[in-house]
Amino acid sequence: MAGLTLLEVVCGLAVVALMAAVLLPAMSRQTSRPRLEAYALEAAALLKADRNAAIRHGRAVETRIDAPARTIRSGTSGQVVRLPEDVRLETVLPRNCVDRPAFDTISFFGSGMSCGGIVALAHGEAGYEIRVNWLTGRIEVASNAGLTRP
Repeated sequence: MAGLTLLEVVCGLAVVALMAAVLLPAMSRQTSRPRLEAYALEAAALLKADRNAAIRHGRAVETRIDAPARTIRSGTSGQVVRLPEDVRLETVLPRNCVDRPAFDTISFFGSGMSCGGIVALAHGEAGYEIRVNWLTGRIEVASNAGLTRP
């Protein structure tokens, strides 16, 4: 059995380098666990800002969650949290809030109270819930591995 020639070794290395050049950018576009947590904290900060604005101005503020567009939009500043395609976005929101439809919003009132809701973000083994208490309007972020699916 003859050894490999220099040309064969160089060609083999070129193929490996080409594969790495194609695969590495695709892998780096995946949302990491720390980045998923950052999205959850960013969404929570947006919700807290809307709640604080409602209290400060003494009027209702609605944060809109658009699952098909993968966005969470502030009702006061217009700031938007945009989620990448590989992050699963699920919500548990009230059908009605103060006798009006509220399918895609979390409402905060001048008292600080809210109609509440849950915004869940998940990717791979990681999951986070942004929970808005329906009575107090308090916002918390919780890690939730139970959001993952096989």
